[in-house]
Amino acid sequence: MSGSPKIYTYKFMRTLVQRLRDDFSSGKQKVVLLYAYNGIGKTRLSMAFKDAGKKKKDEKGDTLYFNAFTEDLFTWDNDLESDSNRLLKINSDSRFLSGIKEWEMETPIREYLHRYGDFNFIIDYKQWTISFSRNVLVKKKEMTRAESIDNIKVSRGEENIFIWCFFLAIAQLAIDGAESYKWVKYLYIDDPISSLDDNNAIAVACDLAKLLKKDESDIRFVISSHHGLFFNVMYNELKKLNHKKYFLTLNKSNGTHEYILRAIGDTPFFYHVAMLRELQQAVDSGNLYIYHFNILRSILEKTATFFGFDDFSVCIKGMDDEDLYARALNLLSHGKYSAYETEKMCDNNKELFEKILTDFLTRYPFNLELFPKVSEAAEES
Repeated sequence: MSGSPKIYTYKFMRTLVQRLRDDFSSGKQKVVLLYAYNGIGKTRLSMAFKDAGKKKKDEKGDTLYFNAFTEDLFTWDNDLESDSNRLLKINSDSRFLSGIKEWEMETPIREYLHRYGDFNFIIDYKQWTISFSRNVLVKKKEMTRAESIDNIKVSRGEENIFIWCFFLAIAQLAIDGAESYKWVKYLYIDDPISSLDDNNAIAVACDLAKLLKKDESDIRFVISSHHGLFFNVMYNELKKLNHKKYFLTLNKSNGTHEYILRAIGDTPFFYHVAMLRELQQAVDSGNLYIYHFNILRSILEKTATFFGFDDFSVCIKGMDDEDLYARALNLLSHGKYSAYETEKMCDNNKELFEKILTDFLTRYPFNLELFPKVSEAAEES
């Protein structure tokens, strides 16, 4: 296949981090987009990137980040005794929050939040807590009116979107050159769409892309995600910006770990195609694990949904071993088997997995140049 994108292999995360930082050394790149499915170590990578900005151990670094650790700065006090005054507590010791007392943060947070949710909030800077409220319609004496329900506990998705909006407001301070955030050279954003539905995932991606496109500061951005839809929206929205795109995988074989970084070219990137290629490479190498059945079933489900069907079985209907394929995909992608990511397939399951994958790729004409062995089989048949 001519014009294949570059592939980089790293044994250590620190060298992978250096690769990402080197991408900005020319001064031309504004954004690095990184796609990696769960389990690769995206959160650890974001923290390693942050730590690499510290020339000395006691230095504070150059990276403002959003990841699972950012979300952990906020914890609930559910008032278990009275069950009435529920508050989200803020860890005020974090450098992430070093400048918010100087600014009226509620206004910029609300500008983002009202695009996604229908709840409100108040920040208590003395107690470092946040209380939430929501207007609901109440009918009293034949009249319907809106009343505010205070001190509510919002859903996990609403909590995540609030923290994301909180981060965006702080990111805007850094971009605008606020004194408290002069130290920020990089913004590293990892998976800002956890617990969100697809509509909000698209909205978050569009809002983030809008922020990046109007940004005229010298701050550089790294954005990583396992969410195919979010990544594709970012990919398409940022086409006019100087940016690089990568697909990160982790090769676990012979007791070693290697990070494989694939540059993504100018052709559209799709999660399921990338994952199909990963599955084919796993078949070719013989490094097949039980969890690969989970991935394959997920791809079949997405394909069935695309064609308007409710069940993945339509993708294998009429194949010679249809019943066997269905039983294998149902059994080996559910229950206790899906939890053992390090459990290798036995030879019989390897053979069965390869047959299912090959028959699927033969039936559905993805770009067969991505799957040379399947392409050869199709030509011979």
